This record gives sequence, C-alpha cells and structure tokens, in this order.
Amino acid sequence: MRRLFHRLSVAAISFAVSTPAVAETIRVGATSGPHAQILEAVVPVAKSRGLDIKIVEFSDGTMINPATDSGEIDANAFQHTPYLDRQNRDRHLDVVSVARTVLMPITAYSKRHATVAGLPRGGEIAIPNDPTNSGRALKLLEGSGLLRLKPGTGFEATVFDIIDNPNGFRITELEAAQIPRVLADVDLGVINTNYAIRAGLDPRKDALLRENELSDYFCLIGVARRNVEQPWVKTLVESFRSDEVKTFIIGTFKGDILAGW
Repeated sequence: MRRLFHRLSVAAISFAVSTPAVAETIRVGATSGPHAQILEAVVPVAKSRGLDIKIVEFSDGTMINPATDSGEIDANAFQHTPYLDRQNRDRHLDVVSVARTVLMPITAYSKRHATVAGLPRGGEIAIPNDPTNSGRALKLLEGSGLLRLKPGTGFEATVFDIIDNPNGFRITELEAAQIPRVLADVDLGVINTNYAIRAGLDPRKDALLRENELSDYFCLIGVARRNVEQPWVKTLVESFRSDEVKTFIIGTFKGDILAGW
C-alpha cells in the first residue's frame, strides 16, 4: 500500500511540474484604430510572460475610463494625461496612469491650401471640441503664429483665451472624429493622429502643422487606483514598453506615432 501511495505521489508531482500555469487574463480597453492595433502587438509579448490580454474596442472613447473605474475592464491604453485628468475630475473617477506609452502628434491639414501661409483672411479652422484636445489644437495654432492666447494659458485653453487673431480666422469646434470628414469644407483642420490615419491621411506627407516631441500629450496606460499594485500591472507595462512593440510601432507607423521609451 505504501509503495502504491509513493507511486501516486510521484506521478502527481510529475504532472504538476509538467503542466504549464494557467495565464492570468485581463481586459484592456482602447479606441478602434491605431490604439487597438498597437495593443494587438502587445498581446503576444504579454502572453509569453504569462499574461493573457483581451482587447476591448470602444467606438466611444468617453466610455473607457468609466469602464475601467467600475471594473468592467481592467486597464486602458488610449489617452493622454490632460484627458485623463479632466475625466477624473468631471466624472468623479479614480483612474491613474501607470506608464507613458506613445505620442500621436496632433496635426493640421488642408485640402484647399498647400501651405499655412496660403490660408486666407477670415478662413475657417476646425478644431476638436472636447476640452483637452481643443486646448491642444489652439496651442498648436499659437505655436505656428496663427493666433495668440492669453499669457500663461495652458493646455486647457479655450477660444475665449484668444487675444490676437490678426487674420480673423473663424475657429469652429467639432467632434474630433468628424473633422476628417469636413476637411474639404474648411481651410484648415486640426486632427488627432489616430483619426487622421483612420481617414487615410499621412501625417508626415500631408500635414501642414505638427506637434513636436516635447508635447505633454504622450499617451498612457490607465488602471483603477485600487489595482495599481496588482502583479499583472507590471507585466502589462513591461510588455507594452518592450523592444518588440517599439519595433512594431516604428515599422508600422513610420514616425507618425512615436514610442515614448
């Protein structure tokens, strides 16, 4: 009887050693397009490290942080810090950044004019209407000399902060995803890179204005504060900020999207 028990014990130990551990599974939210595409490159890297990522694509980015806060998803990778800060404040959320990821420089395009100098007096400029990206767009326009904002105005600038508009440009605020669709109807459109790429625009070749690499708008990985110390957070961050994912970004986006590591 003792011999039989000994054989069973050895067999059980052998089975336990040879059976791979079940990977932990998390759900990570992103908007469709480049953000989700980059996450697809993160998946195999994370899997090799014992973390199974299920990508949850959202058509409405405003729903991602609430889903993260409530636990519907575990993390997200789609937004920059000013956007997260405003969402936390306005929607009473507690989502925090655990890592910097990529920069999708905001850019400006025109189908009517070949250069910014060619913009007519009184021309119409479309910018995103959400608070963080509208300020970002205005700062881009200010940096290019098209208008001037109140001294000390930060990235939460609004059209009411414009103090000098020498060419009388009409600033029209539209939903960010809509601006590529109306580009032919305005003189200049300021467009987030993810929407520009989805619309078939080439930020390197087509943009008349482009945000520089000193931008405060690098994207991030966000998690609910209660999850910050979970072991999977470190694995997710290290997988995203891996050499494999950086190589994918460089090879796929050719400088249109910049890795922040």
